[in-house]
Amino acid sequence: MKLLLVEDDAVMSATLDRSLSRRGFRVEPCGDGLKALEKWRAISFDVVLLDLTLPGLDGLQVLAEARKSGLNTPVLIATARGTVGDRIMGLNLGADDYLPKPFDLDELEARLRALVRRRTTQISNRDNTDEFGSIQLGALRYEKSSGAIYHVNEAMDLTPRERSLLQTLLLKHGHAVSKEQLFEVVFPGQAEVQYEAIEVVVYRLRKKLQSCGVTLMTLRGLGYLLKVPA
Repeated sequence: MKLLLVEDDAVMSATLDRSLSRRGFRVEPCGDGLKALEKWRAISFDVVLLDLTLPGLDGLQVLAEARKSGLNTPVLIATARGTVGDRIMGLNLGADDYLPKPFDLDELEARLRALVRRRTTQISNRDNTDEFGSIQLGALRYEKSSGAIYHVNEAMDLTPRERSLLQTLLLKHGHAVSKEQLFEVVFPGQAEVQYEAIEVVVYRLRKKLQSCGVTLMTLRGLGYLLKVPA
């Protein structure tokens, strides 16, 4: 399991490198934001552990640039900047989980493995694909390689949470996806988030899909389903 470790504190970086390597990770450490982004673009990683306070580029800038470039590697932000504002900004920019410092190494490992496992499950569920690696549903097209979703030929303006929700539903189109499953994808490891928050994301996404000829249906007791009206 290949991990990009982006941490500018030399002692912390060495400790994490040593500890995670012992736990089976192949760690690629980097202490500079710009260099981390270059490595991320050049090498395929299974997961990224990202600090926020970095030289070169701030961690949030690194994350924003990576997502803009189409890099969809799972990201866990681990930082002493644990304010609610920082956490919300990181998640809105596309982070998959957030762990404030100091943290327990066992919890860190569990969260990293959960992100990789979730990503692997998403990939294995991509059975409605053509030879170009895309999923088509009505006028919607999901490009797996970039993570982008298009209506006709125009990229949809989606928040990271809306995109995660829609990607999951497209991967499972024709089948209902439970609220529990969607919550895990959209709010991974965020125990402090109210369960009903998934309904807010569904509501916002449903409004954006109204002009796309695709209906986001609620199936009572089963979950949510994408459907193209006949």
